[in-house]
Amino acid sequence: MVSPVVAKLLRGNTLPQADCDLLHAVVGAGRRLPPGTEIINQGDAAEFVHLVLEGLAYRYKLLPNGKRQIIGYLVPGDFCDLYTFVLERMDHSIAARSECVVVRLKEADIAMLTERPALARALWWSSLVDEAILREWLLNVGRREPDRRVAHIVCELFFRLQAVGHASGNSFQLPVTQSELADTVGLTTVSVNRALQMMRRANLITQVGRIITIPDIPALTAFADFDPAYLHFKTAGKRLENPSQGRSLATAGLGETPARNREHKAV
Repeated sequence: MVSPVVAKLLRGNTLPQADCDLLHAVVGAGRRLPPGTEIINQGDAAEFVHLVLEGLAYRYKLLPNGKRQIIGYLVPGDFCDLYTFVLERMDHSIAARSECVVVRLKEADIAMLTERPALARALWWSSLVDEAILREWLLNVGRREPDRRVAHIVCELFFRLQAVGHASGNSFQLPVTQSELADTVGLTTVSVNRALQMMRRANLITQVGRIITIPDIPALTAFADFDPAYLHFKTAGKRLENPSQGRSLATAGLGETPARNREHKAV
């Protein structure tokens, strides 16, 4: 079985088998953490690089009044800030949303990996993809309409989980509450609930417990304005084909709204 971190790196890079074997050896088995565990807190010494092998974790920051903003999700194969040891202190916190298996790597471990040119390039790619995701999140929160913000996050998590073998067909597990989605996309829980209801009525998603199924991937990606190019997976576009080939928004029961003339709903 391919490790999630190897599976992820191979989606954007070519790695010799010797490099994959070294990565397996350095990463090891990790430790299992229960849901809600604080993996690292803002202000802690940034001496370890954390790597998620199983489960879902998230980055977040808190305001003085206790309000939280989730600023990133970490799926299997994701490094939690690959070169964080360069900094003195953490500027955000990371917590396990579901039960997770997490590895702690030292600076020496990363140095060993980056001595191999192909692995070094793959790790740079991983860091650049993290930055690309953050840019897309800024656009999502700042400019997309509320229902499309939620749809975009659903699309992103599906594609990222699919890339590391944690999506079955068009279905994946989303162990995130509506309150957490609200903290992710800058909305109220009521607005998130309305967005999810609308998506279910339009048959853009179906949901059984924590399992989300996307009946028509091109239709959902078209509605969400989602283009997987920012994930920089070499084969992502082949899986998606052309979003315009899916059902039109009118067919999905959503109507059509010119992208440049949408009026953002009040939150």
